[in-house]
Amino acid sequence: MHSTRNDMPQKTRARVEALLNARLADAIDLAAQAKQAHWNVKGPNFIALHELFDKLHGVVVGHVDALAERITALGGTARGTVRTVARASALAPYPEDVTSGPEHVAALADRIADFGARVRAAIDASATLGDAGTSDLFTGISREIDQQIWFLEAHLHGK
Repeated sequence: MHSTRNDMPQKTRARVEALLNARLADAIDLAAQAKQAHWNVKGPNFIALHELFDKLHGVVVGHVDALAERITALGGTARGTVRTVARASALAPYPEDVTSGPEHVAALADRIADFGARVRAAIDASATLGDAGTSDLFTGISREIDQQIWFLEAHLHGK
């Protein structure tokens, strides 16, 4: 941990750093998966899904930055290189052989729902560690991720 005037005990900050870095890896992976879908989607709803996936990417990238900045604000080191993320992400790998809109929507919906569940667990974990600020950050991420799940699932109804 880096030196900081933050009054949270170093042991607590270190545990929160690990929690934040775990979700940072997931978020970076999820953002890349959204771009994979954005670039490769095909089919009758191409433009709507192409734009939806790009918007999802933007939302997730905003959370990437917020997570990384919280880590560094606590005196930690944000671990966001591609190689680190590849080792650390808890999300399922994105299928590279899908092209149809419904396949991409289902793949992203599964992964964003998994990310959302992990973020909700992080809300409780950071609160238990006594870090209300990080818990609040995760709460805001959770709220936005739930909305993105809704947007994706709306495309799956009636199938």
